[in-house]
Amino acid sequence: MARKIRVLVGKPGLDGHDRGAKVVAAALRDAGMEVIYTGLHQSPEQIVEAALQEDVDVVALSILSGAHMTLFPEVLDRMKECGLSDRLLTGGGIIPPEDMEALTRRGVGRLFGPGTSTQDIAQYIREWFAAEHGEAPASDDGAPGRPAAERARAAKSTQAAKTTKRAKATKRAKATKAAKTAKAAKTTKATRAAKLAKSAGGRGSGRKTKSRPRVASAAGSGRTRPRRRS
Repeated sequence: MARKIRVLVGKPGLDGHDRGAKVVAAALRDAGMEVIYTGLHQSPEQIVEAALQEDVDVVALSILSGAHMTLFPEVLDRMKECGLSDRLLTGGGIIPPEDMEALTRRGVGRLFGPGTSTQDIAQYIREWFAAEHGEAPASDDGAPGRPAAERARAAKSTQAAKTTKRAKATKRAKATKAAKTAKAAKTTKATRAAKLAKSAGGRGSGRKTKSRPRVASAAGSGRTRPRRRS
């Protein structure tokens, strides 16, 4: 049975903002990992000592003070001195990309910036653990993990299902839009026809018919012409 991954979340230095660290700690715990949180203002020595005592697999540092180029190397060097070189040192904070690259070259694991999804962090730790120990880590509910090939097939199947679902939704949206467009065109055409018919009717009823003057004939008028005197 695969064991749970043990993670130490630490806040080294004078950084007093721990909200992000607590959010990550809670997310990793919800993901099925055992999490130990050191609290604020821990020195590199205290963090590594806690990692030794708790026998953790991962040390994750949250650094927002700008001292990442000092604190990460100090913790990493201390871990090597204490025989923890096979453990993962990762973390995050307000770290420029060029500093992330420099720390990675020093031996620090992947680093995460503000706005990173906690799911991405948990997935990275799982993948590192699986590669390091040659076993699939426990799932979120603590059950043994599936083999990598099986997980890859499941992920591929899930992605295919999502793609199919999106394609169907797009097709339905296009059909609905086409139906609305056709209905609107039909309504517009009917409205124009009605207006034209009304306009034509109005012009026809407004014309005045000129009547010719009636000429009464002598025979038809019933009048008797006076006789001429001779």
